[in-house]
Amino acid sequence: MTASVGAVAAQPANAQTVTSVKSATTTTATAVKSTTTVKKTAKKKLSRAALQQAKARRAVSVAKKQLGDPYRWGAAGPRAFDCSGLVMYAWRRAGVKLPRTTYSMRKAVKKKIKWGHFKIGDLIFTSGGGHVGMYVGHGKMIHSPHSGSRVRIDKLNSYRKQSFVGAVRPGL
Repeated sequence: MTASVGAVAAQPANAQTVTSVKSATTTTATAVKSTTTVKKTAKKKLSRAALQQAKARRAVSVAKKQLGDPYRWGAAGPRAFDCSGLVMYAWRRAGVKLPRTTYSMRKAVKKKIKWGHFKIGDLIFTSGGGHVGMYVGHGKMIHSPHSGSRVRIDKLNSYRKQSFVGAVRPGL
C-alpha cells in the first residue's frame, strides 16, 4: 500500500481516492476490533441458561449419532444402549455427568419440567419412571426403547402422555 500512496502523491487527481480508501480501511479495522471486543464480552456474559442450551444441543447431537444402535439391558455405549445408558452417554459427551439409572437421574436433576414445556435435551420419564428418553424438538424424543429394538426417534403421542411421570432439565 505504501507504493500506491507514493504513486498517487505524484497525481493530485487521485489523492481524494486514496483518502477514501485509507479512511475505509481505518473504519474496517476499527469495526473488526469492536466486533472482537463484543464477542469476548459476550462470551464472558453467557447465562447459565445459554450454556445449558448449548450442552443440550450437543447431547442431542451425540444421541442422534447413535440412531440404529441396538438396545441391550445395562449397556451404556458406545455400540449398544439401554434407555438410561443412552441419555447418560450423550450428556456425558456434552460435559454433564448424570447418574446411571432412570430413577436416580430423575431424583438428581433439580429442574423439573411439566408436560408440554420441553426444551431440546430435556429428559422425559415414562412407564412409571422406569423409562427415559431425550426431547429432540418438534414433539419427538430419542430413546432406546426395549429388548429387540434399536435407538430411534418417536413422537410424543397420547400413550407417552398417559405414561408420563415427569421431566427434568440437566446441565443447569
